[in-house]
Amino acid sequence: MRLTDKAAGFVISFLLGIGWAAVLIGSISSFFSFYHISFLFAVLSGLMGTLPGLIAILLLEHIITAKERLAELKRQTLLLEKIFIDD
Repeated sequence: MRLTDKAAGFVISFLLGIGWAAVLIGSISSFFSFYHISFLFAVLSGLMGTLPGLIAILLLEHIITAKERLAELKRQTLLLEKIFIDD
């Protein structure tokens, strides 16, 4: 994990694991639930079963990116203040 906060990094990593598990379980269970009807329908329902987990993963990755951007902006602000004070 790229986050500096250990607690937030642990929670986000744990939730990412849950998101990937939801993708796997959703796709497999949806696929095998509708496999007897039609293979094409089973594939489409498997893709639909992955959507909640993929949305959760996308949301968590967005949170990680936003926190990294904030940390980088804070670092840049400190450097700019140091440059401004030295001049």
